[in-house]
Amino acid sequence: MSVITTVEELAALYGQPGETALVKEVPELTPEYRALIEASPFVALATSGPEGLDCSPRGDLAGFVRVHDARTLMMPDRRGNNRTDSLRNIVRDPRVALLFLLPGSGTTLRLNGKAHLSTDAALLQSFAVEGQAPRSVIVIAIETVYFQCARAIARSDLWNPAKHIDPEAIPTPGQILSRITDDRVGGKSYDQEWPARAKKSMW
Repeated sequence: MSVITTVEELAALYGQPGETALVKEVPELTPEYRALIEASPFVALATSGPEGLDCSPRGDLAGFVRVHDARTLMMPDRRGNNRTDSLRNIVRDPRVALLFLLPGSGTTLRLNGKAHLSTDAALLQSFAVEGQAPRSVIVIAIETVYFQCARAIARSDLWNPAKHIDPEAIPTPGQILSRITDDRVGGKSYDQEWPARAKKSMW
């Protein structure tokens, strides 16, 4: 098996990126990049810490990642499973990467920066939905931002309803938990109760 071990070997194989691949990367938000963020209801948040890497899905109402200014974003940490993997990483290593998706669009937006967690009462309240404020807000200082070409979305046919997966064709969370724990937790009751649990704890 041949393994690439140097950046020189990598460059020899792939060549150099074209001009458009380079000029699209900027250190702050352009009006167009801001518009993409404000239209997005979903972002993947990547972080790094002593235990390793983490990539966490973050979804909310479109525009939930607030543009504070051209170099600063703010993202509420909504209710979840309380593992706090991403948050623990940010506290110890501020480097973050974000990938914004826009349903129906092939364009995605990539952003790198450094983050910290804020528990300022007024800031938390400004993100309240249905009377529920987040427990913290992730404040991100932008270092670089650029759009990603649409090839991955086009190849995957991601937004095509005809390609949506039948839920019956894949394992459910309850089945996964049941298998891992020898039926101690999870199972059919977990799946049946989840919609009601989620509705009560969405925000």
